[in-house]
Amino acid sequence: MTAPSIAPADAELLRLETAVAAIATNLVDLDDNPARKDLDRTKLTGRTAAAWADATDALTRLWEGYRMLTEVIAQARQLRDRRKLSDADRAAFSHQVLGQSITLSTSTVPLAQRGLLGAGQVSTTCSPGELLSAMEAAFHTAVTVATRAGDAWHRLLPAAADAAAALDNVRTLTRAAGGSTATLDEADRRLGTFTSQLAGDPLGVDESVLRDVRDLVARADAERTSAAELREALTQRLAEAHRLAGELADAARQATAAAGSAADRFRDRDIHTVRGGDLRPDLAAIDALAAAGQWALISPRLSDWSRRARERLAALRQATAHNGGLLAARNELRGRLDAYQAKALRRGLGESGELTTLFDTARTALYTAPCDLDAARAAVNAYQDALTATIARNGR
Repeated sequence: MTAPSIAPADAELLRLETAVAAIATNLVDLDDNPARKDLDRTKLTGRTAAAWADATDALTRLWEGYRMLTEVIAQARQLRDRRKLSDADRAAFSHQVLGQSITLSTSTVPLAQRGLLGAGQVSTTCSPGELLSAMEAAFHTAVTVATRAGDAWHRLLPAAADAAAALDNVRTLTRAAGGSTATLDEADRRLGTFTSQLAGDPLGVDESVLRDVRDLVARADAERTSAAELREALTQRLAEAHRLAGELADAARQATAAAGSAADRFRDRDIHTVRGGDLRPDLAAIDALAAAGQWALISPRLSDWSRRARERLAALRQATAHNGGLLAARNELRGRLDAYQAKALRRGLGESGELTTLFDTARTALYTAPCDLDAARAAVNAYQDALTATIARNGR
C-alpha cells in the first residue's frame, strides 16, 4: 500500500515559514509605531478607548498566535528534516501542518453540565492555516485603530494649534483697539473643548467644531477696522518671520554639516537630506508689499510663508538629528561588540571558530565604509546570541 503523499503538507509548511517571517517584521513595526505608543500612554476616552481596548486584545492574541505558530512550524520542520520518515511520521507531519494541531484553549466543564460519558475538559483547536487567518484579522483590527487615531492626531493637533495661534493673534489686536472679545471667547471655549476631547478620543471628535472655531475667529478678525492696528501687528509678524529666516539659515548650515559628517561613512540612502526651494525671495516680496503699504495683501502671504518656514525648519532639525545619530549608533554597536568579545575572551572562548567567524563578520560590517547599520546591528546581535548560547551550553 502506497503511503499518502506529503506534498500538500510540504507546500503548506513552506507557506507558513514564509508567512511567519513576514509576521515577525510586521508585528515589530506595529509595536514601534508612534501612534500605537501614544495610544498606550494616553488616558483614552469615548470611542477611542473602546476601540483601543479591542485592538489591545487583538494584539495580545497576535503575539500568542505568533508564539504558537512558530512552535508548531519548528516542530514540523524538525520532523520533516529527518532522513527517513515512517508512515507514522508522515501522518504526524501532515497532522501538524494541515490538521487541528494547535490548541487555542482548554476549559473545564462543570460537573453539573457533564453527561456520564462527557469529557471533563474541552479543548478548542485549529490548524496553523486557520490560526494564520485569525491573526490576519486581529492585525487588521489593531492597525486600523492605530492608523486612524494617528492620522487624526497628525492632522488635527497642528490644525488646532494653528487655530489657537490665530485666535490669540486676533485677540491681541482686538484688545489693543478696545473692541469686544465675546466672539473670540466663544471660539476659545469651543476650541478648548475640542482640543481636550482630541487628546483622549481622536476617533470621536467632530471636525466641524474646528471649522466653526475658524469661522468665529475670521468673523472677529473681520470686525477689526483699524488700519494702524493691522499695520502694527503685521510689522511684528514680519520681524518674527525674519527671525525665523535666521533660524532657517542656521539650521541649513547644521544640516549640511551633519550630512557631510555622515557622507562616505554610511550609505547614501541612510543619510537624510531636505529638499526645497529658497524661501528668502518670497519673504523679500512680502517686505516689498509692506514698503508699498499694501498691508491687506500681506497677512495671507505671511501666514503661508511662516507655515512653510516652520515645516522646513522642523525637517532640517530632524535631518540633523538623524544624521548625527548614525555615528552615535555605529559607535554604540562598536562598543557592544568590543564588550562581548572581551566577555568571550574571559570565558576562554577566543578560539571558538563559530564565534570568531561571527565576530569578524560584525567587525567588518562596523568598520567598512559605507556602513550598513541594519546589517551591522544584525551581525552584532548574532554574535551576542551565539556567545550567550555557547556560555549556556558550557555551563550545562
